[in-house]
Amino acid sequence: MSDINKIKENATARMEKTLDSLKADFGSLRAGRAHISLLDGIMVEAYGSITPIAQVGTVSTPDARTLSVSIWDKSVVKNVEKALRESDLGLNPAVDGTLIRIPIPPLSEERRKELTRIAGKYAEQNKVALRNIRRDALDEVKKLKKDNEISEDEEKRAENDIQKITDDAVKKIEEMLTSKEKDIMQV
Repeated sequence: MSDINKIKENATARMEKTLDSLKADFGSLRAGRAHISLLDGIMVEAYGSITPIAQVGTVSTPDARTLSVSIWDKSVVKNVEKALRESDLGLNPAVDGTLIRIPIPPLSEERRKELTRIAGKYAEQNKVALRNIRRDALDEVKKLKKDNEISEDEEKRAENDIQKITDDAVKKIEEMLTSKEKDIMQV
């Protein structure tokens, strides 16, 4: 029975990682308000290598519509500004010495709808990942049955348990998507 428990625990852990991945994907979608996670994906050329923006300065939110990056080394300010301008976030940074202010423009209705479509695409990709995890777990259970390590009843019970774990994870994805869509469409 411990083999079945290991399979279920492994599937649950992999599904949790998938949910975390979706949360990170949703965090990168701009909902019209300033949030430091918005800049998480921005990479800056500094000191001869490509580094995350958080490693060259302090990112903060002075108010709901502004982000600021306080750069530690004056020599990388231009590179940070360039990275912000070239990102696909549509940001227009203003440099003041070693401080870069980034006003977050309000989203147009068209952009909001586009973001909800992107969020839906992220959710669907993660549902596919969940189904793949479920398939892997069911294959492992079938192999145990084939090798006569478990009975038919144990196989059915394990399949039902794995399906329940999958259904719970899919439900969480749906809840996260609904919440993100509401967040994006809120003016």
